Amino acid sequence: MHELLAQIVTTVRGMWLHRRLAMAFTWLVGAAGVGMVLMMPDYYQASARVYVDTQSILRPLMTGIAVQPNIEQQVSMLSRTLINRPTVERLIRIADLDLAAQSRSSTDALIDSVTKSISIQSAGRDNLYTLSYRDQSPEKAQRVVQALLTIFVESSLGAARQDSDSARRFLDEQIKTYEAKLTEAEGRLKAFKLRNIEMQSQTGLDSAGRAAEVMGLLNQAKLDLREAESARAAASRQLELLRAQTGRPAPVNNVQTPELDARLYEQRRILDSLLQRYTDGHPDVVRTRSLIAQLETQKRQEMDELRSKAQASPAVVSTETNPAVLELSRIYSAAEVQVASLRARVVEYEARANQVQQQLKLAPQLEAELAQLNRDYQIHQKNYADLVSRRESALMSGKLENTSNVAEFRVIDPPRVAPKPVAPNRILLMPVSLLAAIGAGLGVAFLMSQVRPVFFEGSSLRHATNVPLLGVIGLLPSEPLRRRESRSLKRFVMVLAAFIMLYVGGIAVLYYQSGVLG
Repeated sequence: MHELLAQIVTTVRGMWLHRRLAMAFTWLVGAAGVGMVLMMPDYYQASARVYVDTQSILRPLMTGIAVQPNIEQQVSMLSRTLINRPTVERLIRIADLDLAAQSRSSTDALIDSVTKSISIQSAGRDNLYTLSYRDQSPEKAQRVVQALLTIFVESSLGAARQDSDSARRFLDEQIKTYEAKLTEAEGRLKAFKLRNIEMQSQTGLDSAGRAAEVMGLLNQAKLDLREAESARAAASRQLELLRAQTGRPAPVNNVQTPELDARLYEQRRILDSLLQRYTDGHPDVVRTRSLIAQLETQKRQEMDELRSKAQASPAVVSTETNPAVLELSRIYSAAEVQVASLRARVVEYEARANQVQQQLKLAPQLEAELAQLNRDYQIHQKNYADLVSRRESALMSGKLENTSNVAEFRVIDPPRVAPKPVAPNRILLMPVSLLAAIGAGLGVAFLMSQVRPVFFEGSSLRHATNVPLLGVIGLLPSEPLRRRESRSLKRFVMVLAAFIMLYVGGIAVLYYQSGVLG
């Protein structure tokens, strides 16, 4: 610690010997610093404040009907990404800054300079933005801020319209694509139903349910047929009993086959119905005609047999005017017609049941294919309907943006230039220059003390030369020497004080000028 203090004292004493050179260098650096500070060009700042009002009365009214973008987020993002090269080039053209640029390199330098000088700052969540620009010319700074304000507002509105147009174009393309897919799915479904039209019912192509329905109808028809046959047998027995009681012989030509007549009538009615729906070559038509031919042949044979029996042994019948016989004959005929109709119905349902049983083998594959077609159709239909709905919402959103001020830009402070320059801050730079000058003087003194060292103690000399020291001779200052040293010290202090006072006076003058201009 003692050695360190001794070394510091030795260094200071060495620097003191070169105080005149240090003071001269301090004045030189100070003058140069003051000249640089005073010669620095003034920069004026133009600024404008913009408020983005996004609280429109239509926003809550159109909630759920139209798509409402996040205007605050869009404007905030725009404020951070607006300062780019294309925007700065446009800004330079609008503000006529490119008139002095004669080459590509000068244009690039101008773009870089403008980019560094532009500032867009947000005031937080209040949607208040400050646009500023610094330049040596206040008129030029004001033009740049005015152009930047115009670009800021137009870019905000144009970005929203461009997003809306892009969304509508995308939706139109997707709607055309899904419309083609939907048409194709409808065509496949239609072709499938036409190929399998015979297997369809009112409830769709459910073969198991259709088979159960046909079997139920067949069983019911068989039950009705048995009931009708029982009623016909009872009416026949009663009619034969009444005829036996009358004792009147029956005429030979009065031979009837009411059962076969009823069946023939019913089959002809069925044939007429089939011919209205199918051609002559349809299996049901051919089968019905064959059945009618068989019934007619059977009728002729039975009538011949009845005539032969009547001629061989004449029977006794009742009187034609007997009301009981007439009523029973009518009941018997109605029963015959009903039995014939039910038999035809049973035959038809049996044919249908056989056909459904054959179709049940192909039903699983057809039902799986139909399910796949319906699923594809429903998916395309749902997507198509959703896209159409979204397109309508996008159209309404575009109309909302065009017909109303969703985001209103209010210029709180128009572009304005401050009357006094904002840079450089000479009041701050002057003390820095003073400290730099003093530091330069101290540095020169320290450098000279190291270049031309002086030993003030014998121990320092012995340590530096490693030579034995025989003795030390001290200097006793005389009175003239003391006076000369005293005058030198006073001159040094006065020169240093004058230097500092000049700086203080200059700072005071600058402060006064800035206060007057402000």
